[in-house]
Amino acid sequence: MVPTLKFANGDQIPALGLGTWKSDPGEVGAAVKEALRLGYRHFDCAAVYGNEKEIGTALAEAIGSGAVKREELWITSKLWNNAHLKDDVLPALRQTLADLQLDYLDLYLMHWPIAQRPEVSFPEKAADFLSPDEAPLAETWAALEEAADAGLCHHIGVSNFSPRRLQQLLDTARRAPEVNQVESQPLLAQNDLLDLCRKHGVIFTAYSPLGSPDRPARLQRGNDPPLMKAPVIEAIGRKHGITPAQVLLAWAVCRGTVVIPKSVTPARLQENLAAASVELNTEDMAALSALDQDHRFLDGAFWGMDGSPYTMEYLWG
Repeated sequence: MVPTLKFANGDQIPALGLGTWKSDPGEVGAAVKEALRLGYRHFDCAAVYGNEKEIGTALAEAIGSGAVKREELWITSKLWNNAHLKDDVLPALRQTLADLQLDYLDLYLMHWPIAQRPEVSFPEKAADFLSPDEAPLAETWAALEEAADAGLCHHIGVSNFSPRRLQQLLDTARRAPEVNQVESQPLLAQNDLLDLCRKHGVIFTAYSPLGSPDRPARLQRGNDPPLMKAPVIEAIGRKHGITPAQVLLAWAVCRGTVVIPKSVTPARLQENLAAASVELNTEDMAALSALDQDHRFLDGAFWGMDGSPYTMEYLWG
C-alpha cells in the first residue's frame, strides 16, 4: 500500500509515482499500462518529455476498459519554459490536456523558474531566453492561478525552485504553490528547502531519486559519485533484504516526501513500488542523512550559457 500526503482541501497524492522523463515514445505506453496493473496510481508527466500523447492513449484505454477510474488517478504535468508569457499558459495547458486525453490535471507545475522565447524549444544562445523582467514569474504564476480557478488543474505548484525563489512566490501569490518538485537524494537532501516547504504546507516531491544514471550524456559531468554503490546504502539494503534503489526510495517516503522514480522495466516497476512499504528506522535515516553533500546530478548549468540571465546564482543562490 502506497502512503499518501494530504493537501489542504483533503485531496491525497500517492507518495510514490511513476516518473516519465526519458521514457521514450514506443515504450512509455506499455510502461504506464504495466504500472497501472501493478497498482501505480500517480503518474508524473511534462510537455517537454515528448511522450504525453502515448501516455494519454494508455490512460484512456485503461479508463475506457474500466480497469481504473479517472478519480483514482493522480496525473501531474508541467508548463515548459517557452510558455511563460501570460497569454501562452492556458494554450499550453490545453494542449497537454488534449495529449493526455483528460479534462483536468490533478497538478500542474511551472517546470523551471526560467523563461524562453515562445518559438524556442531548447535554448542554444542567450538571445533565446526572456529575462525575468520580460517574463516575470509572478505573471506566469497568475496565469496558473487562473487555470486552477477554471478547474483545468486542481492543484498548482512549481519545480526546480530554490528556497529564495519559492519564498518570492509565497510572498506574492494569491494561491500559494502547493508542491515544489526538485532533485533530491541523500547526497542532496535539500533540508533547508524541505523545512521551508513544511512551514508553508508545500508538498516536497523528489525527482531523480536514484541519481538519474541514465540521463543524457550532455547532462553528465563524468565525476559524479556513484550514489547506488555508496557503502552505507548497500549496507542498509543488505540489512533489510532490499536493493540500493529501494533504500533510496524508502528514504524519500520515510522523510515525508513524494518520490517519482522512472522505469519502463516490469520487474523494476514492481521493485520500486514495493519500496513505498519499506520502513527504515531512525538509525538508517540518520546514516543516510549523513551522506548529504549538496551534490546535484542535474545542476542546471545548461541554462547558464554566456549572457544568459539564468546563472547558477539565480537558480540556487
